[in-house]
Amino acid sequence: MSSDQNAFRGPIDSSRVPRYAGPATFARLPRLDEVGTADVAVVGVPFDSGVSYRPGARFGGNAIREASRLLRPYNPAQDASPFALAQVADAGDIAANPFNINEAVETVEAAADELLGTGARMMTLGGDHTIALPLLRSVAKKHGPVALLHFDAHLDTWDTYFGAEYTHGTPFRRAVEEGILDTEALSHVGTRGPLYGKQDLTDDEKMGFGIVTSADVYRRGADEVADQLRQRIGDRPLYISIDIDCLDPAHAPGTGTPEAGGMTSRELLEILRGLSSCNLVSADVVEVAPAYDHAEITAVAASHTAYELTTIMSRQIAAGRAAK
Repeated sequence: MSSDQNAFRGPIDSSRVPRYAGPATFARLPRLDEVGTADVAVVGVPFDSGVSYRPGARFGGNAIREASRLLRPYNPAQDASPFALAQVADAGDIAANPFNINEAVETVEAAADELLGTGARMMTLGGDHTIALPLLRSVAKKHGPVALLHFDAHLDTWDTYFGAEYTHGTPFRRAVEEGILDTEALSHVGTRGPLYGKQDLTDDEKMGFGIVTSADVYRRGADEVADQLRQRIGDRPLYISIDIDCLDPAHAPGTGTPEAGGMTSRELLEILRGLSSCNLVSADVVEVAPAYDHAEITAVAASHTAYELTTIMSRQIAAGRAAK
């Protein structure tokens, strides 16, 4: 892709085509097959067979795309026009078997391998949190063990559910066991709520995770939390995985396992903006379940979250080109 910003194809002009018209690609961006290659590929994974409570996240990706129609091309919070800095395109969906979790995990990993193999970074729209494991496997093949920031109400480091190793509550235990995470740079953000027992926290700590609870964010503020996370990550390749239930149900009712006392959407966005200097190699936003949403509250929050993450990646891609 040329470094000339004019070479990048951006969103449809909303002064000519109303935002509510036409296909709902993410932020009204071109499809990947329309541009050939992309620096950032936005891809959906409509899979929720790993959930333990409410189903419906298989419809999350398209709900996020619909809610993203109102996103505009300039991001004032990061002083950047992400779609002019890099080619961002909607890569459609990865079709995973809803009746076989093991096969689905393999399918997602293979599809991620193919996208990352083109040189793109991935902005994945879930889907349930099971998909984080194959995505991390693929990213680690390219970058080695990666730092992880996991925004979630829950730890997702449990061992099994009903004997199943692959569920939306187990991906990060599997990732630690497989050696694909840098255990010097792992943190949960936004955790809260009841656990099965204190051993959950003990096991989690042994895996190398730090914890920033939603109460910590409330008491210390977004800037201090972002600074702490930056110091923990350093210049390592970073993967950010965001379960939308890190937000309070007031800000994200449309999710499968809601917990009271969560972050606001403003806090989440500000923390992410504070991570703009980190080496973000790929990211996901998962667990949007539109059947439980109201007035697209959850999908809007998720679309803006993906927008901030995409902006960070686009800025870094542009800076890397400029440095060559």
